[in-house]
Amino acid sequence: MTVCLLGAGNVAVHLGKQLQAAGYKVLQVYSRTDASARSLAQTLACAWTDDLQSLSPADYYLCALKDEALPLVLQQIPSFPGVWLHTSGSLGLDVFESYTKNCGVLYPLQTFSKQRELNLSKVPFFIESRSPEVLSNIRSMAEKLTERVYELDSSKRSYLHLAAVFACNFSNHLYELAAEILQDQALSFDLLLPLIDETAGKVHEKSPKEAQTGPALRMDHNIIDKHLALLESQPARAELYRLLSESIFESNKKV
Repeated sequence: MTVCLLGAGNVAVHLGKQLQAAGYKVLQVYSRTDASARSLAQTLACAWTDDLQSLSPADYYLCALKDEALPLVLQQIPSFPGVWLHTSGSLGLDVFESYTKNCGVLYPLQTFSKQRELNLSKVPFFIESRSPEVLSNIRSMAEKLTERVYELDSSKRSYLHLAAVFACNFSNHLYELAAEILQDQALSFDLLLPLIDETAGKVHEKSPKEAQTGPALRMDHNIIDKHLALLESQPARAELYRLLSESIFESNKKV
């Protein structure tokens, strides 16, 4: 089976490598940035292009693009008979509606960075198609990448993506703020790593609500007020601290 990759970012890099390792032949990489397309193509030993009119015929076209880019890209592509897939958590199938009915979704629920190797075998993949035949083909592709394949419609997938933003993107931003607080005091972020690891580890064994600790859980104003005083010169961070503390307290308040 042959694949053309549209996109050369984090997701495309990982899926391209893994699909190739699983026996799929990656024919070509497209990116509007020639250097990005060339870089990934060299890794995969395949062709590349920055011209949508020059896409190669393939069995699958895997679109690992920004959500806002995919509709614009589809408007510029001649009709191809292959199966068109996107990897987005927040785009529905209807993005392909005016282009092809031979389409589906292959969404890996993971955070990707080009420089960090990932074992996808435990990563949940979520698939969708209105065509039973296409859905079966996507399932076959996903099962070559991971042990965990789930069928999920666009609506549920949007909520899953929302939850992932809370769990991953927002928590990482809080790590960034914590790192800046420590940096201002000439302290290393490494000091927090055992705490971060234990916090993440606990939710493998109990619910996040059960795992919650800290001064906001009991609304300990003595500690909270001290922290807010330390943030006096940073009103935006102080407001975020208040909002999160109130959310923790309200979420765990006994009825």
